[in-house]
Amino acid sequence: MKKIHLLLLKSFIRPFVVTLFIVMFVLLMLFLFKYIDDLIGKGFAWYTILELMMYNSATNVAMALPLSVLLSTIMTYGALGENYELVAIKAAGISLRRAMYPMIVVVSILSVAAFFFSDYMLPVANLKYFSLLYDARKQKSADLLPEGVFSNSFPGYTIRVKSKDPDGQRLYGIMIYKKSDDGNNTTVTMAREGRMFRTMGDKFLVLKLKDGVSYEESAPENATYNFRQRLTRSRFKETEQKFDLSSFKLARTNESEFKSASQMMNLKQLKFFIDSAQRQVDVSIVTNYKLITPYIKYFSLPAKPGIKKFIPADKTSFLKSMKLNDQIVTLSSASSEIRSIKDILKNRTDRYNNDSMTIRRYASEVQKKYTLSAACIALFLIGAPLGAIIRKGGLGLPVVISVIFFLIYYIISTIGEKSVKAGSVSTFFGMWIAIIVLTPIGLFLSYKAATDSVIFDMELYKRFFNKLIKRKGN
Repeated sequence: MKKIHLLLLKSFIRPFVVTLFIVMFVLLMLFLFKYIDDLIGKGFAWYTILELMMYNSATNVAMALPLSVLLSTIMTYGALGENYELVAIKAAGISLRRAMYPMIVVVSILSVAAFFFSDYMLPVANLKYFSLLYDARKQKSADLLPEGVFSNSFPGYTIRVKSKDPDGQRLYGIMIYKKSDDGNNTTVTMAREGRMFRTMGDKFLVLKLKDGVSYEESAPENATYNFRQRLTRSRFKETEQKFDLSSFKLARTNESEFKSASQMMNLKQLKFFIDSAQRQVDVSIVTNYKLITPYIKYFSLPAKPGIKKFIPADKTSFLKSMKLNDQIVTLSSASSEIRSIKDILKNRTDRYNNDSMTIRRYASEVQKKYTLSAACIALFLIGAPLGAIIRKGGLGLPVVISVIFFLIYYIISTIGEKSVKAGSVSTFFGMWIAIIVLTPIGLFLSYKAATDSVIFDMELYKRFFNKLIKRKGN
């Protein structure tokens, strides 16, 4: 029995590791395709891109792990069925359920590890990833002086370069506008050609200009009233101008500004935030009641021992008993009070809805910590019997079937999560709806695999439809 368990474990571990790396690689490529325009051409160091890819890979574990469990289990049991090893195991008197015990133990360990990963490591990875991605996307382009464009990359300057050599160092047709303190372009420098280079440590960009002229407008000296500007023109054979590059270095935002997001919190922090937010909502409800109470008028009658029954007043007869002027005053007073109550409640209602939506979002993040582990088990219950039924290994049919079931899981879970955040369904039901749907399917397939069902035998369906067609023809 131990040899069979070792055979199953060896058959599972290799495809699981391979499929996990393949899925992580595909998701990483999707990330690069999505943000390629925000990362290329900004002068990032290679280790910055590598760090961003590493954090993104960590955030993709929540999607890659369930898919890898599903695909590897289908491949494992499909290969065993294709090579008639499952038939030999059953011939030895060992049922499929008993043969699945070591796999169940391994997947259970993976599920527990996934829970601890999502609670301890995933919030840290999300914090590092989203903060670094935010800083990378707002970073200025490293193409400081593009051709034929008035560039405002340097504060206080507007620079235009007509053309550049292929190496990007030699410039032609240079025009530099320098802004004054009041924002006006008072100094213009034009040069026929020039060369640009960076100083040590990338602190400054130096433009060495040749064959140019500079124009500068300034106020006249010792003038009480500035009626006329003074224009100064100077020609040069060669000159240099320095521009500060400190704004082009990757400036890191303080990570504490991102810690309030739900993805950056562990289970303990999420529950504390939900309790605090719910307490604020309850206090807000009490405050709303106190604000509305002064606008509500009550009519009370003295309690008399002889009165046993109260007859409600007729509103129409009450108004008809009043004079026309009194009716107008009464109705206008009532409408003004209603408008006052609506104005008070409008902002309070919007705030209540926003707080409730925030609570639902954080509560759904709490359930995500558990659904990741449950998804691994549910997809294993689908993958193992499916592999035993279809009896196909490799990356052909198992990949197609696993992708179909994973898409079903992903679509249902996404719809449930959006419904929870919109307040349409309860948090527990919306976040667990995919597990609730897939678990009975897995148990049904396990039963069919244990009873040697031919549910995926195409010859069986062909014979059935042929008989059906013949009956209709007769």
